[in-house]
Amino acid sequence: MEKTFAMIKPDGVQRSLVGNIIARYEAKGLRVAGMKIMQVSNEQAAQHYAEHVEKPFYPGLVSYITSGPVVALVLEGKNAVEEVRKINGATNPLNAACGTIRGDFGQEVGRNVVHASDSVESAAREIAIYFNADEVLEYDYLPNKWLFE
Repeated sequence: MEKTFAMIKPDGVQRSLVGNIIARYEAKGLRVAGMKIMQVSNEQAAQHYAEHVEKPFYPGLVSYITSGPVVALVLEGKNAVEEVRKINGATNPLNAACGTIRGDFGQEVGRNVVHASDSVESAAREIAIYFNADEVLEYDYLPNKWLFE
């Protein structure tokens, strides 16, 4: 099983979408291995968005992600990275299909409700930014018996 990182951003938390979003991940068969509501620090934001530091939108990105509580998630399942990205939809909500989180709830690129890792390597890096090793749990996920051959 593959692990990925997802985050419900401040707009998703403030709009009371947390339960709805997590329900979509779980309905797909993804196991919640770690979850916490937290305030992202400037240090965590700098680590998370390091590849964007020279881009003009970087200061606004850091300001936004640190502006209110987020829900950080570690999700696990078959092809978890790809599955979460499909459930989230295109980064720009205008291009996101109806039925995806961003298509249904996103307003604009800067307020697109959720984040998801784009690769297994990014997932490992992002999980380490937001979770200590003992905060990511391994346990028998009983639905797996009914989800996979």
